[in-house]
Amino acid sequence: MARRLLIASLATVVISTMATAQTAPTNATSPVGPAQIDKTTQTEDVRFRNEDNDRMTVPVRLAGEGPYRFLVDTGSNRTTISRQLVSRLNLQPGAGVQVHSVAGVTNASTAKVPEIQLTHRAVKIADAPVLDGANMGADGILGTDSLAAQRVVFDFTDQTMSIVPSSTPDFHEEPGTIVVEGKRRNGRLVVTDATADGHSLIVVLDTGSQVTIGNDALRAVLLNHRRAANSQPIEIESVTGEKITGDFTFVSDLEVGGITLQNLAVVFAPAHTFKQLKLDNRPALLLGMNAIRAFKKVSIDFSRLTMRVIVPEHSALDVKVATAAD
Repeated sequence: MARRLLIASLATVVISTMATAQTAPTNATSPVGPAQIDKTTQTEDVRFRNEDNDRMTVPVRLAGEGPYRFLVDTGSNRTTISRQLVSRLNLQPGAGVQVHSVAGVTNASTAKVPEIQLTHRAVKIADAPVLDGANMGADGILGTDSLAAQRVVFDFTDQTMSIVPSSTPDFHEEPGTIVVEGKRRNGRLVVTDATADGHSLIVVLDTGSQVTIGNDALRAVLLNHRRAANSQPIEIESVTGEKITGDFTFVSDLEVGGITLQNLAVVFAPAHTFKQLKLDNRPALLLGMNAIRAFKKVSIDFSRLTMRVIVPEHSALDVKVATAAD
């Protein structure tokens, strides 16, 4: 029987803990505690919630109400709000849009969000796509349109996430710090200096996904060289309720900007996201939280187009830094 995956965002997946388990949605109207303020930096450190399925949710205020639980998804270029929250706040409707999920394109209504506030800086979202909260598993999704000119910092030791202006100094050169240069592609941050088992590919940073997703072009390259042959069938369900089928397997070595992750779990699937980014015919993958969590600290800067990581002494994954001797 195929295990089942539930999409946690417009471009990503989370995996259930049991083969046939359904992921329980969060309460779409339950307020949470206020954000904590880091007095030393004068920025707000928002303690994120690590759900059973590894989704990253943070408290967000909308139009002065809340806070509510939103997923943080650097793999989505649109901030999305649940239908239940739109009704609760009586938000005005906007123009209809097409939502691009991993499963395809769906027509959706939108809502005008006068103000969305994660930290002290408020952002106005003119037309936020409206989706069912049960499918999202949260009150909404924070996409890159809410994170432009910002830096997202995950501290997995302290279980905190900070969103600060890009001009704010990043964490210093602590031992094990590596800076990876990226590029912007349709609002997402991508890394082109990457290889999988020695084959070049493009990596899209995707904090909304628990598991890394590879496209068919990458799988074909690895299979031609007798890699990624053993796999298990996986059913993926998008935030719109549509489903596609993929294969769960492992990639021996993924190198991103001089950092190598070994034996990385990857789901190979014909995700529509690759087509949307014009990456369906080139080896590519969406780098999910199973890879990002291998580090002590990660910052993703959408203005400077960089990812900075601190490599831990020990990790759940085998992680090494490439050197001239390697």
